[in-house]
Order: sequence, then C-alpha cells, then structure tokens
Amino acid sequence: MLDLISLRAETPGVQHVVHFNNAGASLMPKPVIDAITAHINLEAEIGGYEAAVVKKEAIQDFYVSTADLLNTTADNIAATANATDAYARALSSIPFDRGDVILTTINDYVSNQIAFLSLRKRFGIEIVRASDIPSGGVSVADMAEKIRLLRPRLVAVTHVPTNSGLVQPVEAIGQICQEYDVLYLVDACQSVGQLPVDVTQIHCDFLTATCRKFLRGPRGMGFLYVSDKVLSRHMAPLFVDLHGAAWESADTFRLEPTAKRFEDWEFPYALVLGAAEAHRYALNVGLSAIAERNAELCAKLRSQLIELPGVHLLDEGEQLSSIITLFCEQQAATNLKDILLTEHINTSLSMHGAAIIDYDRKGMKTATLRISPHYFNTEDEINTLVETLKRTLA
Repeated sequence: MLDLISLRAETPGVQHVVHFNNAGASLMPKPVIDAITAHINLEAEIGGYEAAVVKKEAIQDFYVSTADLLNTTADNIAATANATDAYARALSSIPFDRGDVILTTINDYVSNQIAFLSLRKRFGIEIVRASDIPSGGVSVADMAEKIRLLRPRLVAVTHVPTNSGLVQPVEAIGQICQEYDVLYLVDACQSVGQLPVDVTQIHCDFLTATCRKFLRGPRGMGFLYVSDKVLSRHMAPLFVDLHGAAWESADTFRLEPTAKRFEDWEFPYALVLGAAEAHRYALNVGLSAIAERNAELCAKLRSQLIELPGVHLLDEGEQLSSIITLFCEQQAATNLKDILLTEHINTSLSMHGAAIIDYDRKGMKTATLRISPHYFNTEDEINTLVETLKRTLA
C-alpha cells in the first residue's frame, strides 16, 4: 500500500493542478527539485567545472540508480539529452547497408518512424511493419515469421506507444531476436517509471527512455541501455567525441569500454543529479506497487469515461497502460483540453500526425484527448475530471 499522503506532500504541484499529463511530463517530487536547485546554486558559488568535481560520486549514482531500474550494471548505461537523442545514437551505431531490413510495428513512436524513413532515404534500407492481432498490439507470430524469413538487421519496438493504451509484448519478441541473433531496440520512453522494466527479461540490445515522464525527473535528460553484446562488438555512435573515445594518434582513437562511448562530454549536471534522485525515488516507492496503483486508477477512470455520452475510448490490447486516449462526438479534443485547463486539470493531445497508421485505420483524422494518470493521483481527482467532462458535454 502506497503512502499517498506522504507522496503528495512531497509533490508541490498537486497544490496547484490536477495533473493527468504524466505521459508528457510528470510533476517532480521535492527531492528531485532540491537536487537540481542545490547544484545550480553550487555552480553559481564555485563554478561549473569545480561543482562537477565536488559532486563526482553523486553524479556517478545516476548510472547506478538507472541500472537498478533496469536490472543491469552501471557500465551498460549512457546518459543522453532525451529519449530521441538516445535512439538516434543507437541507430547510428548500426552499419546499415542497402537492402537491410528494419522490422518494426504500426504503433512505433512517430520520431522513430521518421528516423526509419530517413535511413531509407539515405541508405536504401527497407522498412517492414509486422501486423497487429485483432485485439490490438503487434502479432508475436508475425514478428517471428518475418524475423525467420527476412533476417532483419534490426527489430525495433515501442514498449508503450504514445496513444491507444497499448503495452507491446517486448519480452516475447526479445526471445525470438535472441534466438536469431538479431539486434533489438526497445523504446521504453513511456514504460520506465510506469511499469517494471527488466532488460534481462526483454533481451534487448538497446533500450531508450526519458526522465521527464513517468519517472518524474527533469526535462532535458534521457538515457540509453547498451548490451554487453553491442559493447563487445565495438559498436559506437557515428560521431564519437573525446568523452566516448581517446585520441591515440593522429589517425587512430580508442573507444571507451563502457556504454559511456555513446555519451558526449558536456552535461547539464544539475539535471543529471535530479534524474538520479528521480530514479531512486521510483525505486523507493516500488515499481510493482506503482504499476498496481496505476492499473487501479486507470480501470476506475476508464469505467467512468465510457459512461459519458458521445465519448469513445481508443484503447486496445490485452494489457492496458496508463495512457488513455479518447475522442468525443460533441467536442473537439482541443476544446476539451482547453476547458479542462481552465479548471486547472492538465491533459494533453494525441495528434493524428503522431500515429498516422493507427489513427487512419481507426478513421481518426483529428486530435484525440490523452489522459495519463500516475500513482500520486487520487480517486477524488479522477472524479473531478469526470464531473468536469460531464458538465462540459451536457
């Protein structure tokens, strides 16, 4: 049982807003805020380089706490500016040739899909998307068949897509990739902090995430998990700087042996320290307890939303995430979001351009309203949201 009173007491934002935009950027808890501001003050007092030296051990804890989140080691973690930055660094380390196949899904994140298209334009790779099962979510059987027949250079799956409530079967796909020795990239941007994520069970070679969403960390920080297999094969991002490699002679360099070869030298260390605090905070609350609480809140909210006149949920899949996407016959999603905001209720929009394949097959040509509860939300806040929507639709 979570101590909701203490958790909310440590979350200053709940005094001002009802926050259901945790899939966008969650409310930071006070220990995270304090870690960031304390380091900024330290930099102001003694200088940025000097402050980094003073806080060297605390900075290293970013790698330890992130590794603990994913059940790996600190040497397998790289700090990045955001999830998309991490994803691009992973992609750039793969030596694609013309005709290579990237096998992905129809629900992979928009930035990932655009990156695949860019690779196709630049290198002539092929993009293949596995089919979905009727209940929603990618077909593991079709994935297995396509891996067997196509032997893709890369399999890429978004664990929890940005819309439609899906949780993709990344562990089952990872077992197939391991069997065929295919590189496997998992976008866990919306799942880390919301659900337990274990890279040893997923069997991925890369995993990317941001700190600002369900992990409740600061904006401007992300991370990349890199497997021992990738490191042992001397894979590295296309552009390595002096932090990721040592310049040995005029014409040679030596890669950093750990995942730090995927990093740049310059970091916003205040945010690194804040992210480390956020990761420890999630671990202390308990990832299983967070997942259980989120499932309870979302089940309650979904059951009330489907009773509202003209409201249709777009969520599908055998397991549902803490992302609820809906459209309403009477009001455009943009209007609903603005109306809720006037009542200090934060939600967000899921645009057609962020999920073109999924929304086209559902006949959705406009934005939808995205509601993303998290464990610190209350049943009273859910009731406030539903009552506001009910008044608006009436």
